[in-house]
Parts: sequence; C-alpha cells; structure tokens
Amino acid sequence: MSVHMGFRWYGREQDRITLGDIRQIPGVSTIVWALHDKMPGEAWEPEEIAPVVGDIKSHGFLADVVESVNVHDDIKTGRPGRDRYIDSYIRTIRNLASFGVRVICYNFMPVFDWTRTDLFHPLGDGSTAMYYQKNMILDDPKEMADYVMSFTERYHMTFPGWEPERMARLDELFEEYRDVTREKLWENLRYFLERLMPVCRECDVRMAVHTDDPPWDIFGLPRLLVDEKSIDRLLKMVDDPHNCLTLCAGSLSADPGNSVAEIARRHCGRIAFAHIRNVRHFPDGDFSEVSHRDCDGDTGVLDILRALHDCGFEGCIRPDHGRHLWDEKPGSVRPGYGLYDRALGIMYMLGAWDLMDKEDAGK
Repeated sequence: MSVHMGFRWYGREQDRITLGDIRQIPGVSTIVWALHDKMPGEAWEPEEIAPVVGDIKSHGFLADVVESVNVHDDIKTGRPGRDRYIDSYIRTIRNLASFGVRVICYNFMPVFDWTRTDLFHPLGDGSTAMYYQKNMILDDPKEMADYVMSFTERYHMTFPGWEPERMARLDELFEEYRDVTREKLWENLRYFLERLMPVCRECDVRMAVHTDDPPWDIFGLPRLLVDEKSIDRLLKMVDDPHNCLTLCAGSLSADPGNSVAEIARRHCGRIAFAHIRNVRHFPDGDFSEVSHRDCDGDTGVLDILRALHDCGFEGCIRPDHGRHLWDEKPGSVRPGYGLYDRALGIMYMLGAWDLMDKEDAGK
C-alpha cells in the first residue's frame, strides 16, 4: 500500500528551508505549496503557478496538493460580492488543475485562521512549540492579533490567514461577521461548495476543507468543523466525492472529546489529505503542541495512522506543526514549521507505516 508523504513549503521567497534540504528527508514525495503572496479573492494565474510547480518538479517532487487557496470574507459572510469572488476561485481551480493539482486545502474559519497565544513556548527539554492558553482567548481579540502581527512584522513573515491587510481591518471584519450566525455560516459554505462542485468534477480536483483550529467558538465567532457530527453534516450537505476533508489530527484533538482515529475510520473515503500533529492537554483547557511521538501527547498518532492504513488511504499525509529544535529560534524559523522536528515526524510516521505494511504482508 502506498502513501504519499508530503512536506509543506512556503516558497523560495518566504521559506528558509530549501527544496534541496527537503530532498534529503527519506520518503518525501510531495511538496505541499501555495502562492503565499496572493490575497483571498485573487485568482492564481498560470504565469504565477508555472515557475513554482516547475521548481518543485525539477527537484523530483510531486506538486499536486495546494494549501491554501484562502476564501474571501465576502463568501463566508454571504455579502453581495461573493459571486465575483467565487468566480475568481473557480478560475484558480481550473488554472491549478491544468498544472496537475488534484487537492486544494482550504478553511472556512471566520476572521482568524489557526489561533495560538504563544508561538515559542518552552517545553522543558530545550525545545519550543506553539501553545494555546485558554484564559487569554476571551472577549478582546486585539491583544492576540497584535501579538501575532508584531511577530510577523519583526521577522518579515506572513502567515496564511493572518495577512496584514486583513488584520488592519479587524474592527471592520468583526462588524461584517456580527450577524453571521452558525446556521448562516453553514448556508454560506453550502452555497460556495455547490458553486464549485461542477468545475471540481470537470477538473477532477478535490476540495479538502481543513477542520477548525481550535475546534470551538472564539471571540463570539462560530466555528463549524469541530467534531464528528459537524464533519458528518458537511459531507452529507454536499454529497459529492469532490467535497472532501483535510483531516487535521492536531486541530480536532485539541478537544479531548474528539477521537480522530474514529473520524478517520468513518470518513476515510472522503479524506483527501491528512495533517498529523500531536498535542498535550492540560486540566485548565490549555494545550501545547509536542513531538509526533505517540506517547508525548494525547492525539493518538499511532491509532490515527492505523485507521488510515486499515482503510486503504493512499492520499497525501504531511507532518503538521512541530517543535523548534537546536538553532531554530524566533526569526530563523516559521512557528511550527521548522525543518528538524518535521523530518523526525516523517521518519516516525513512515516507520509505523512500514511496520503495518510488513505485518499485513505476513498475514
């Protein structure tokens, strides 16, 4: 059984890790990429896509998974301009498909993408990792936003979902979402997907929505994809094989009540892409990201891999957020996306997968 091991790469201009570095990690076949200078709502044009895909393929990698083509806020809020931005999104799908892209990872989270309160939290062994302190995510989002944006400004990094142009409009964005209830957000997601599905069938591109991170409402904003029930709703709501899931083990398992392995078994046929991340829970609701080793956290990494393996999953898996090791300090590494711990995570996951293959071959 084959599985494609991926590695997220932010491009020559935004990533200090090179394709040559990644080439030295055994087993990596796929570069998970994006055009990170594009704003939500802008179409990705062939002349912009071609050099990135050419660079990736020249190093011997596949370039068939893109993360992320971000969704414009007018689509999420259902504002009058949404059809124009959906048309732009459809153009992007067609352009990406012409270069062999078959999976597009996106999210439908209001205002903020992933949310953390500490990007370099000490873990006690000399490494650092991203951390979520629950009592800091209360009524006022500006303190958290200012913290994240001060980091991006100081070190000249841009995070997907945290574009400076959008964060400068934070009050305006919250006003736009003020009347967007959970059910309205579901309706807007349905509208978006129903517009996309004909072109996805035409181009054989799977739209793989990323589960919300963390999997609960923040700052009064509704989050949709938070548990097995909501994932069931998504896949039944637009019941098309091109409407798929990015199974993010770390975001789902931030809620101790979620069994990511059970979700994987239930929906394996509709999982187009998987992120494997490990988190450790604390009694007060805080959580920390940790190494990919199963016993270091509470995610159940081995159970998730076993579920995917048993179900015959043959898509792309990538190591998600890892620790920052050795010389990886603020300014020298993108938070969560260092080289070393993701490489260690790949070897751990491939070791487990190889053992499962060998066990199955001996049956």
